[in-house]
Amino acid sequence: MLKPIVTATAIAGTLDILAAFILAGMNGVGPVQVLQFVASGPFTDAMFGSPAYAFLGLLVHFAIMACMAAAYLLASGQFPILNRSPIRWGVIYGLLLWFVMNWIVTPLRWPETGAPSGFRTIATQLFCHIVLVGIPIAIVAARFHMRRRA
Repeated sequence: MLKPIVTATAIAGTLDILAAFILAGMNGVGPVQVLQFVASGPFTDAMFGSPAYAFLGLLVHFAIMACMAAAYLLASGQFPILNRSPIRWGVIYGLLLWFVMNWIVTPLRWPETGAPSGFRTIATQLFCHIVLVGIPIAIVAARFHMRRRA
């Protein structure tokens, strides 16, 4: 089960971080700052520390993505219905991830940020969580489980 987790992590993690770089770049924020922000989740000094924290941010990003991929792959092994319509379940999983990240994780870590607001911000976040994360993870999981059953 390690190979599909690594594959889903690599695909979804790469798509998601590239989107973050592009979206942040449109607001004048560079990739190093994006990755320092990611690292500041578990390492509070990262935002104001050395640019070397960017590498740590990349590791944190892919570790979080690996947890997301592993959770879905484990669930889809227990509930085969998730493998019959990977697009549909990927959309639902992406919505769930968006909710968890924006309404639980972020407010717990950065309470000053508040709830997501503005149509463009929410639409962009939903796109990233659904199209770039949820659907790719669900497709990798479905292919893995179909091959395993064959």
